Amino acid sequence: MPDLTEFIRGMPKAELHLHIEGTLEPELRFALAERNGIPLPAASVGEIRASYAFNDLTSFLAAYYEGMEVLQTAADFRDLAWAYLQRAQDEGVRYAEIFFDPQAHTSRGVAFGTVIGGLRQAMQEAWRRFGLRTQLIMCLLRDQPASYGMATLLEALPYRDWIVGIGLDSDEKGNPPEKFARVFQRARAEGFGVTMHCDTDQENSVEHIRQCLEVIGVDRIDHGVNVLESPELTAELRRRGLGLTICPISNRWCAGDTKAGQVKQLLDLGIRVTVNSDDPAYFGGYVTDNLIEVQRAARLQEEELLRLERNAIEIAWLPAGIRDRYLAEIDEYAAAAGPGGS
Repeated sequence: MPDLTEFIRGMPKAELHLHIEGTLEPELRFALAERNGIPLPAASVGEIRASYAFNDLTSFLAAYYEGMEVLQTAADFRDLAWAYLQRAQDEGVRYAEIFFDPQAHTSRGVAFGTVIGGLRQAMQEAWRRFGLRTQLIMCLLRDQPASYGMATLLEALPYRDWIVGIGLDSDEKGNPPEKFARVFQRARAEGFGVTMHCDTDQENSVEHIRQCLEVIGVDRIDHGVNVLESPELTAELRRRGLGLTICPISNRWCAGDTKAGQVKQLLDLGIRVTVNSDDPAYFGGYVTDNLIEVQRAARLQEEELLRLERNAIEIAWLPAGIRDRYLAEIDEYAAAAGPGGS
């Protein structure tokens, strides 16, 4: 089997499951801490990296929320996003839908406008300099009350043109999708795309996927690999043409397995599965790394790798004309690469 690493590196990519707070590398964390006069619990970058010893979602989330305390000003959020966008450009990302967690910041006294304003600056600069198109998805924290989620949704409405969709993330245990049914009904009425995390191998994973499909009526599901445990839900996912945004390297950290075999299985079933990086600063792998991991573990061929990127564009929240241009770019790459990815 040929080594497809260079084929993957050169491939035009889209990323639909990327938490911008999860791109906070230790080096930038130190720089922002110094800028804002915030003491850190570690004395070096190496110490911070060594502290990332997650074995489940809960242990990861504790480090994740602690890390973002250095984010205080619009300049901080701009620098955070700019660091990711430069890397995404280098990795061949042509389009990204970026999650952000405003409640994790407004609860610390950082204004909503500060958060989104800083992110927006970097996104506009990436478009001007690189032609890298990005959109924001606002995630609500599911371990907070639904009333707080509704208040945050209403707070976001003045920025409606800057936000393409509403998501749901954080600790899933005891926080099913139906808890937020009214919030997402309002989000749908306001014209937002709708997605929700159904994290890998969590308690009641299959039931939560069912609620996403039957109660919430999502446009896609983040993670969601446990759908394969239900042939009925898998068939329904395919019937609706909905996609899954799977993150292999974070799966390995939080579930003990990249689920590469399940990615292959979903591809074979015609499900619009995609590969993404989730929180790469914490899990140690950006989108290219995730694609390489899946290709090697599941022995994916060129056409399957291209299918992953076509799936991402097909389920992205894009106007038809722009979608068609990105799909054509993938086709052009496939034609130019030729047999063997050379």
